[in-house]
Amino acid sequence: MGPLGPLTMDDLPSSCTTYWVSRRKAEVLAAIDGGLLSLPDACDRYRLSAEEVAAWRRSIDRAGLPGLRVTKLQRYRDQLIG
Repeated sequence: MGPLGPLTMDDLPSSCTTYWVSRRKAEVLAAIDGGLLSLPDACDRYRLSAEEVAAWRRSIDRAGLPGLRVTKLQRYRDQLIG
C-alpha cells in the first residue's frame, strides 16, 4: 500500500527519476515494505545508496510523510544538532 493506495510496478516512479519529492520517496519505501521491490533492486533501479534509503526510512519513521520533504528534513536535522 502506497501513500495514495495500492501500488504496482506501473505506479512506481520512473527509473529515470532524479528529483525526489516526498510522495515518490514514500512510494519507493512502500514498494520495499510490501515486497514489490527489494532494497537492492530499488537501489539499482533508482541509483540510490542503501544509506540514502535508510535516511528516508528514519525521516518517515520520525516525522511521517512531511519528514521526507527536503526543507523539513533540514529543519529536523537542525533540531537534532542544535
